[in-house]
Amino acid sequence: MSWPLIVLAVVFLGAYAWPVLDPDLSADAQRACDAVVFLVWVVFLVDYVVRLVLAEHRSTFVRRHLLDLASVGLPLLRPLQLLRLVRALTILERKLGESLQSRIAIYVGAVVTLILTISSLAVLDAERDANGATITTIGDAVWWSFTTITTVGYGDQYPVTTTGRAIAVALMISGIALLGVITAALASALINRFGEIDEASQQATRRDVQALAEEVRRLRTEVARREEI
Repeated sequence: MSWPLIVLAVVFLGAYAWPVLDPDLSADAQRACDAVVFLVWVVFLVDYVVRLVLAEHRSTFVRRHLLDLASVGLPLLRPLQLLRLVRALTILERKLGESLQSRIAIYVGAVVTLILTISSLAVLDAERDANGATITTIGDAVWWSFTTITTVGYGDQYPVTTTGRAIAVALMISGIALLGVITAALASALINRFGEIDEASQQATRRDVQALAEEVRRLRTEVARREEI
C-alpha cells in the first residue's frame, strides 16, 4: 500500500490546494475537493488502524509512529489538514533506502519541498481573509515560508492570526531541526570518508612492513649461506 498511499497524498494535496489557490472556485468544485480530502483522510485512518491492530506491541507502535497518529488525529482546522502529507513523507523515507546518501537526498529535496508547500498553502488559507493580513497571495505565502524556514524573517509579510502564528512557530522549528540533521549527516559522511582513507593508508603501511620483513629474512639467509661457504 505504500505507493498507492503516496499517490493519494499527491491527490490530497491537489484537492486541498485548488480551492486555496482559486478562491473563486465554484461551489460544486469546492464540494468535490472537500469530498476528496475527506476520502483520503479515511484511507489514511484505515491504514493506521490496520497497522495498529497488526502490531505485536501496540503501545510501542504508537510511540514510534507519532507523526502518523498526528496526521490522522490532529487536523481539525482546515490548514492543519496538510499534516496528512507527513504520512507520505514517512513512506518515502523507507522506500528510498537506508544509506546516508539517500537520506540526505530525502531531507534536502523531499522534506524541504514538502515543508515549504505545506506552510505556504496553510498560512495563505489561514491569513488571506483576516483583518490586517499581509499574506494575501500565494507569492506572499511562498516568500514568507522561505524567509521563515531560514530564520531570516524580513518582516514584510507576517501572520496576524493565531493559526498563522502557530504555523510560523512550527516552520521555524522545522528549519532549525532540518539544518541540524543535514549538518550531522554531512559531518558523518566526512568522518566515514576520512576513516576509509586512514584504513587504506594503514593497510598500505602493513604491506610495506611485511615486504621489508621479507627482504630482511632473505638477506639473513643469504648472509648465513655465504658464512657457511
